[in-house]
Amino acid sequence: MKLFIDSADPKDIAEFAATGLIDGVTTNPSLAAKTGLNFIDSLKDICATCAGPISAEVLATDAPGMIAEGERYARVAKNVAIKVPLTWDGLKACRALSNAGHMVNVTLCFSPVQAMMAAKAGATFISPFIGRLDDIGQDGMELIREIRAIYDNYDFKTQILAASIRHVTHVRDAALAGADVATIPPSVFRVLLNHPLTDKGLATFLEDAKRAGLKVREG
Repeated sequence: MKLFIDSADPKDIAEFAATGLIDGVTTNPSLAAKTGLNFIDSLKDICATCAGPISAEVLATDAPGMIAEGERYARVAKNVAIKVPLTWDGLKACRALSNAGHMVNVTLCFSPVQAMMAAKAGATFISPFIGRLDDIGQDGMELIREIRAIYDNYDFKTQILAASIRHVTHVRDAALAGADVATIPPSVFRVLLNHPLTDKGLATFLEDAKRAGLKVREG
């Protein structure tokens, strides 16, 4: 499963890109507003830092406006994925932008039928929001499984991008459910490797090495 960072902060993205484990980035207007930075300037920095797809969300709500805004983002860098909402106008824009050779991320997906329609419109990515479904008492991960089944049934090439991830268990379950991508907030990404037995085991190894007189050889 590919791992994307869900952030619009170039500093955060540079930090995680340095691990070599990041395959792309997703941004949205809310994340961009938190940085206080000019979004286009930030987008240029992010695209230069990470070679994978960088999702940039349009603000227009009508198809012509989305297409024009999407074309503007696409001129920033070749790895921009234009992010449009899952509405009729959004899918019209998705089809037009996809036909023009651009990557498109259709966002705010909450049902498998919506996901099927996005795939038919040529979406590169579909973004089901699992955390928001969990918040209202529904099973967000079941949506991932249902979309996976539909896409496999009809050989749709659209990649399932699990979004609205709240914790490490969401990452695990998305991988088990067959998501192609998980987009992860920095706070969750930082704890993906955490486990008390790993920390305990490392401490034991270091203590045993100290008793044995072993030292790290420098140079």
